[in-house]
Amino acid sequence: MYDEQQQPEHGPLAGFTVGVTAARRADELGALLQRRGAAVLHAPALRIVQLADDSELLAATKEIIQRTPDVVVATTAIGFRGWIEAADGWGLGEDLLARLRGVELLARGPKVKGAVRAAGLTEDWSPSSESMAEVLDRLLEEGVDGRRIAIQLHGEPLPGFVEALRAGGAEVLGVPVYRWLPPEDIGPVDRLLDAAVSRGVDAITFTSAPAAASLLSRAEERGLLPELLSALHHDVVPACVGPVTALPLQARGVDTVQPQRFRLGPLVQLLCQELPTRSRSLPIAGHRVEIRGHAVLVDGALRPVPPAGMSLLRALSRRPGWVVARAELLRALPGAGRDEHAVETAMARLRTALGAPKLIQTVVKRGYRLALDPAADAKYADA
Repeated sequence: MYDEQQQPEHGPLAGFTVGVTAARRADELGALLQRRGAAVLHAPALRIVQLADDSELLAATKEIIQRTPDVVVATTAIGFRGWIEAADGWGLGEDLLARLRGVELLARGPKVKGAVRAAGLTEDWSPSSESMAEVLDRLLEEGVDGRRIAIQLHGEPLPGFVEALRAGGAEVLGVPVYRWLPPEDIGPVDRLLDAAVSRGVDAITFTSAPAAASLLSRAEERGLLPELLSALHHDVVPACVGPVTALPLQARGVDTVQPQRFRLGPLVQLLCQELPTRSRSLPIAGHRVEIRGHAVLVDGALRPVPPAGMSLLRALSRRPGWVVARAELLRALPGAGRDEHAVETAMARLRTALGAPKLIQTVVKRGYRLALDPAADAKYADA
């Protein structure tokens, strides 16, 4: 019998596949996931284009130097550093820093504060929530009528933020430090979409709103948006680093999971809690069997299973203990055609992969069933 006190040697995400849509810090996020046992499917849904030579950034910088704003909002560390570096490259760095020392400088979070201080400046305030919504609330409470407010943009327009300030009477200047563009190679994104709609991934991580919007846009271009939304609603966990990142998904009616702290580490820890609770665990033939994305835990031991075998196992686990006909199992096999011999071949490989042949019983002339423990029969009788 399975000793529930034994400690597994694998990580909490072993047997799960996680899609990573990030462009920036993708390697760091992928490494965190892999260290916890996950298989990672990396598909950068966008790329960052720096605007050091861009006329819009140069024009915004000159305008701030010539007409100092009342408030400057720094939204990202990489963006703020890029802005100062670009100004230095144009010979405007000292003039820009001199103007920024005389304004009300707001920093969205700790990393931005670090970038501000590294430039020799001091922020006047930073929200504990790291939320632009809290920054907006503060500005509106202070009153913005007649004030000039410069906002360092982070790749896309801030939805509702600029509009609310202008409605309050503010003059708003955007500082576009970098832009998000579609990836040069769309292949990985398409592979992630195909995996999502076929349930070949268990979760997709999003670390920026533009990445989420880009994946949805590509799905729409390919005619896969309804299938993608269905997968995100039911089987594939959409994990966002924070509420701003989640906005494009929420606009499509997708509920996301988010960590309390908007960081990569807590995002991975959230998946470590979330994914195992969604996997199916069954008492079968005296063993504890947990069915994960591309592998199975048998008494806590990780057993990788081929895709065909996982398809059969999922079909059997939908009605634990019930006989599933070969014809139905054949339909569950991807690309198996009409030959029921394919079921027997895949079943033999599945039993070998599980390392416990008695988990699946052959019912002569009828099909196969999971050998559910008798004590569990009543629980699953109406499954």
